[in-house]
Amino acid sequence: MRIAITGTGSYIPSKVIANNDFIQHQFLNNDGSTFPQDNATLIRKFKAITGIAKRRYAEDNLNTSDLGFLASEKAISDAGIDKEELDYIIFCHNFGDVNKGENQGDMLPSLATRVKHHLQIKNPKCVAYDMLFGCPGWIEGIIQANAFIKSGMAKKCLVIGAETLSRVVDPYDRDSMIFSDGAGATILEKTENSGEILAHESATYAYDEAFMLYFGESFKSNRDTTKYIKMYGRKIYEFAVTHVPGAMASCLKHSGVDITEVKKILIHQANEKMDEAIIKRFYELYDLEMPKDIMPMIIQKLGNSSVATIPTLLDMLLKGNLENHQLKKDDVVIFASVGAGMNVNAIVYRM
Repeated sequence: MRIAITGTGSYIPSKVIANNDFIQHQFLNNDGSTFPQDNATLIRKFKAITGIAKRRYAEDNLNTSDLGFLASEKAISDAGIDKEELDYIIFCHNFGDVNKGENQGDMLPSLATRVKHHLQIKNPKCVAYDMLFGCPGWIEGIIQANAFIKSGMAKKCLVIGAETLSRVVDPYDRDSMIFSDGAGATILEKTENSGEILAHESATYAYDEAFMLYFGESFKSNRDTTKYIKMYGRKIYEFAVTHVPGAMASCLKHSGVDITEVKKILIHQANEKMDEAIIKRFYELYDLEMPKDIMPMIIQKLGNSSVATIPTLLDMLLKGNLENHQLKKDDVVIFASVGAGMNVNAIVYRM
């Protein structure tokens, strides 16, 4: 029995925010002090490190659950299935629905329930629930859906990754330039002749690493006590390049696939330099150089949309929307991610 991704869909918001749109922002250090450099210099250095030139923000009238719904409609259509046949809807996110201009996350009812409602699914045995697993949430959702299907508890699952991080960032924090909004969705089901999850790997490092990403107060001391997404960027970089390559290698070993068979690596789009360092270290474990075009990137134009990045990247790749990158039947790809928790995971997948 094969369990495969049979449909993909994504929603990329229309609101484009370029780096120069931050030129008038007041950026502060975590102690509230100002930077000695001007914003033009800060933005230039930011672009050199992260690779981000633009990002997308959700339209004011749309929320995380709306983005997930719009991506899900496309995935269901792409798979050619009846939505009433879905056994599970797994919605992977981190902050719930945060209305434009507000700061409180809304997760009642769950975002998965909202998507089921928007899809107008009548079947009560279609179980809808949310997953909070940081940026690796979509991969973990696929791992859970795979287990449901393999055990016989389900036949078809919808796994969504969506986020509106632009609404939970501190405008005084230069890291706010990293984050963006978007959604990706996938259908996972049994198949006879295409696609297969070959292996997966997951881990949570929480002894010293749990609060590398956290909710904290603004760097502007005279603001209210609203909490925003915060991170220790250097520590996350060191953690990621240390632990993600090993997780990918362990997953590949369990799959029985040789490293030379891997055609693409779809890694969470968090930071271009960090992602390149992870993949280079992964290939160094095999005494190999990182192959050209092994790592398709969308971070330059879409930013870091957290759980949405990999399913969005997969959808764009399969739909032929990434220049110089293609996938064909039987190609082996690796999905890999790292994020809040600190969580790390990977999947080896044959198309």
